Amino acid sequence: MSSDVPLSVLDLVPISSGSTAAEALRNTLDLARRAEEFGYHRYWLAEHHLNRGVAGTSPALIISLVAGATARIRVGSGAVQLGHHTPLSVVEQFGLLDAVHPGRIDLGLGRSGGAPRTPAAPAEGAAGVAEGAGESEEPGTEDAPGKEDGPGRTEGTFTDSGLYLPPKYTGFARLLASPRFRLHQALLRQPGATTPEYPDQIDDILALLAGNYRSADGVEAHVVPGEGAAVEVWILGSSGGTSARTAAARGLPFAANYHVSPGTVVGAVEAYRKAFRPSPALAGPRVLVSADVVVAPDDATARRLASGYGLWVRSIRTAEGAIPFPTPEEAARHRWSDEDRALVADRVDTQFVGSPETVVERLEALRAATGADELLITTITHGHEDRVRSYELLADAWAKRS
Repeated sequence: MSSDVPLSVLDLVPISSGSTAAEALRNTLDLARRAEEFGYHRYWLAEHHLNRGVAGTSPALIISLVAGATARIRVGSGAVQLGHHTPLSVVEQFGLLDAVHPGRIDLGLGRSGGAPRTPAAPAEGAAGVAEGAGESEEPGTEDAPGKEDGPGRTEGTFTDSGLYLPPKYTGFARLLASPRFRLHQALLRQPGATTPEYPDQIDDILALLAGNYRSADGVEAHVVPGEGAAVEVWILGSSGGTSARTAAARGLPFAANYHVSPGTVVGAVEAYRKAFRPSPALAGPRVLVSADVVVAPDDATARRLASGYGLWVRSIRTAEGAIPFPTPEEAARHRWSDEDRALVADRVDTQFVGSPETVVERLEALRAATGADELLITTITHGHEDRVRSYELLADAWAKRS
């Protein structure tokens, strides 16, 4: 694979309809081994909870399995959601991982699950609590919300490179107010627990890793293993807000989520670059950008393989939680209302679906619009081999592009 702009993998450990979490985990290990063969640079695991269709509940545990099943590819979190963890627990977990797999572990940190956000603010991280995961589609039935009849295309804008930027999604208030989200918070936190400010959590993690942590009254803390761990720390975010500013101020690399919040990705990377301050770890801004992708030998086949995506996104945005990923036949049976179409339009219209040539062209537009140093690819299909083949076709086409 060409190294000028490497490709990496974001895996949500999706469960297909009719399958099990155990099979999803076996598929993850197989895909990681194959991704290493195909030349992908990183393999990141997302954190999700209480979703019937996603088995990635514990990034550190799955990272351990993936790193043990591979030899060279970097393995990390995309992202650990700090609303559910303390800085000490994160450094201990990733210190253990680094001790066993030195120099291969990435610590991606997200803000989801923490202090309450304003209703319009998305949950930040490669896949947030409210938003759930990576998704995309171009259904192959006339009743599904495809590009031709989706409402988003006429309302958004295009960058000079041709990247589509849909209107900013504004439905987070309903998700955050849902009974399911409240249950989610109750089960993931100790009663009465509060989450510190996100920048303070990041500072504590960096201090514990560096070995210079001091409490407010001057007491030292040293994490073993963890202190001095050679993990690569990333901040993940969906906007130009807290996450982008935190990454920039501390000179950390930033991962922006086109696949979660496509309408805000350009603003996110611009805010990060504008505020960036060099650090011992990083002399200049470093940006990774995510994208939902399905590749097949031809556009029609890819659209069919991706056809469950819109229904899957709908399940997340109605606060049902991610459903097991549907077959094309199951997706075709769903009857779409105008409200449903509008609910998923931004995600459906920004999934990159098609032949290798089609998808490479759209990824190039994403790279040009954001100045990405690296692209993070998340792919979900019902069939595991179709998913593996998508990553293989993309890697081969990306390496051959002129």
